[in-house]
Amino acid sequence: MGLLMYTAAMNDTSSPVEKADRRVADALPDHWADRVLPRALRPYARLMRLERPIGWWLLFIPCLWGLCLGQIALGGGLPSLWFAALFLVGAIIMRGAGCTLNDIADRNFDGLVERTRLRPIPSGQVSVPLAFAFLVLLSLLGLVVLLQFNWFTVFTGAASLVVVAIYPFMKRITHWPQAVLGLAFNWGALVGWTAVHGSLSAAPLLLYAGGIAWTLAYDTIYAHQDKEDDALIGLKSTALKFGSATIWWLALFFFLALALVDAAIWLAGGSLIVHVGVAGAALHAAWQLARFDHANSARCLELFRSNRIFGLIITLGLLLDSLIT
Repeated sequence: MGLLMYTAAMNDTSSPVEKADRRVADALPDHWADRVLPRALRPYARLMRLERPIGWWLLFIPCLWGLCLGQIALGGGLPSLWFAALFLVGAIIMRGAGCTLNDIADRNFDGLVERTRLRPIPSGQVSVPLAFAFLVLLSLLGLVVLLQFNWFTVFTGAASLVVVAIYPFMKRITHWPQAVLGLAFNWGALVGWTAVHGSLSAAPLLLYAGGIAWTLAYDTIYAHQDKEDDALIGLKSTALKFGSATIWWLALFFFLALALVDAAIWLAGGSLIVHVGVAGAALHAAWQLARFDHANSARCLELFRSNRIFGLIITLGLLLDSLIT
């Protein structure tokens, strides 16, 4: 199958305009960005993955974890809705910036992978110089959002750019790019906490570690979609490393994620309510493990997307704890 996809990608002679009218693989059907935006702007929306909102959800949720846990540590109450709104906008913008950087770095590989060959750069919808300009614009917008917080949070958030910058190149040199993605995607747990406290402590660090383990689980599931093409063109992933033994690694990653998040909650003074939320997320993780099939790409995409529910279950527990106790 991988060889067939590779051949199809190499032999695709469709024009950029024809490719622009096709839906990129794993995008949501009939998304508003493809219906509402002018045709000239749609490739930039695709660079940001606006038609695949699961990415910004997975970036936004750790911010909510850190924000709510920080509020619990202060004694409870309603977490700042202004901070939550800033985190949402920031997650969408910076997820878009990260995806744009990733597409620039991977432009010579994406055209050889069936799932990614219609992305804007390899399909010729957006040139590399224009993609760089768009990346600068998104980065400046992200900076505007970040400057709304205290200075400790500003410097904490800015430090994440080092990890974001190196992530696109990790799949060339290590079978663990998912671990580096975890470092980047869960930085919001630290930022959310510092927005409340203006400092860091053991609780947010444990929360961050738990998020990294969670990312290792869901992005390994996601990577099984591309493993044949990745092997063909020389890219690496945990999916290729674990192969048919992936289920046991997923169980380990989910266990570590739940244990570390629960330890962070305990250190921050969380009540029984939020521990029940973690137990609910454990049931969701068990459901994912029961349905996982490393040879079924459609199932892998379904389970990957379902991790929004996993993260929101924990978020709900944290919010209820802060509001009620």
